[in-house]
Amino acid sequence: MKKGLGLLLCGVLLSGVWSESVYAFGSTTKKVSTSTTTQKNKIKNSTAAEDPVPGIIRSITPSVVGIIGKDDSGGNSGPDDRYNLTHGSGIIVKSNGWIVTNAHVIKDLQNALVVTSDSKTYSIKETYLDEVSDLALIKINATSLKPAKFIPSTGKTVVGEKVVAIGTPISFSLRNSATVGVISGLNREVAAAYRLIQSDTAINPGNSGGPLVNMKGEVLGINSLKYSAVGVENMGFSIPADTVQYIMNQLFKYGEVKHPSLGLELEPSWSSIVGLPTLDPLTVTKVISAEARKAGVAEDDVLYSIDGHRVVSLVDINELFKSYSPGKTVRLVMQSDGDIVVRKVVLTQGDPLLSEDSSGTDGDEHTEE
Repeated sequence: MKKGLGLLLCGVLLSGVWSESVYAFGSTTKKVSTSTTTQKNKIKNSTAAEDPVPGIIRSITPSVVGIIGKDDSGGNSGPDDRYNLTHGSGIIVKSNGWIVTNAHVIKDLQNALVVTSDSKTYSIKETYLDEVSDLALIKINATSLKPAKFIPSTGKTVVGEKVVAIGTPISFSLRNSATVGVISGLNREVAAAYRLIQSDTAINPGNSGGPLVNMKGEVLGINSLKYSAVGVENMGFSIPADTVQYIMNQLFKYGEVKHPSLGLELEPSWSSIVGLPTLDPLTVTKVISAEARKAGVAEDDVLYSIDGHRVVSLVDINELFKSYSPGKTVRLVMQSDGDIVVRKVVLTQGDPLLSEDSSGTDGDEHTEE
C-alpha cells in the first residue's frame, strides 16, 4: 500500500535506445545491407514470438484494478486534507464486480474508489476483510468484468520460474505497471500466519493487492509485503493462490473467516524460530479454551503432532487448519510431565497463531506494500 504523495524517488533508470543508420555505397553494399536488415528482422520477430511476457501483461491487465481513498488511519493528517490519500491494487475475481485485495489496503479507507484498466471509476459497495491473513473482498457495481485466472490446486510452481507483478506503485497515475522477475523461494515463513511465495520482482508501495502471474497467465499469489532495510534488495512476498482461495471461499460463504483454533498459546523451539532444520516440538505457554483444558492440556506440555501431522512451527498449524473447521475434534500427541500422551481437543473459533517475528532476523523490517 502506498500512503501520501510525498515520496522521493532516489534513483531513476534511464534507458538509452541506439539508432542505427545503414549507408549504401554502391550495389554490393546495398545487398549486404538488405540481407543484414532481413536477418535482424528475423531475429527480432523470433525473439518477440519466444517471449511470452508482453502477451501475459496484455492478458492480465484487464483483471487488475487500482484502489484509492482517504487515509483514515490518522497518520497522514495535514493542512490540505485533499491529498491525505492511500492507494493499492486489486484483482477481479468475478465478472459482476467482486475484487480481492489486501486487508491493509482497504481497512482504513474512506470514500474509496476503484479504477479499472479501461479508466472507469466505481465506488465500493461492500467490504469483507480478514486482517489475520491480510486479505479482503470488495464489491463494485459493475458487469462484464474479466476475472483473473488463478493457478489450479494441481498446478506446480518452481523456484526460478519467471513471473510478472502488476500493480500501482508509488503514484496512482502509474496504475497497471508491470515488473518481471523469478520465484526466489516457496513456503516462506515470514511475518505472516501462512506461508508465502518469495520473488525478486520489484514490489513498491502501492503494489499491495496486485497479482503475481506465471507465464501461463495464472495468478500465483497476491503481492503483500517486502523486506525493507539497508542493503536488502528484491525480496518481495506474495500470498499463495491456495491461501487466497481458502480465505475468499470463507468470506463469500460467511462474510468472515471461521479460523479453527486449538485454544492454546504455543511457543516454537529456538531452532524453529531462527530457521534451522528441526523436529523440536512446540511448548504450551497458556491454555485458553475450556475445551483444551477439559482435554487435559496444561502449561509446559509440548506438542509433537496433530492428527498424525508433525508440527514444528505456528505456520505449520495454520496451514494444516485450512482444511479444518471449528467444532472438529483433533488428536494431539504431546508430552506431559515426561510422559507421551494423547489429548483429544475440540477446535474452537479464533485467530490463527502468530509469532512476534517469524523471520528470526534482527534489524529487518517487513513493509506492507
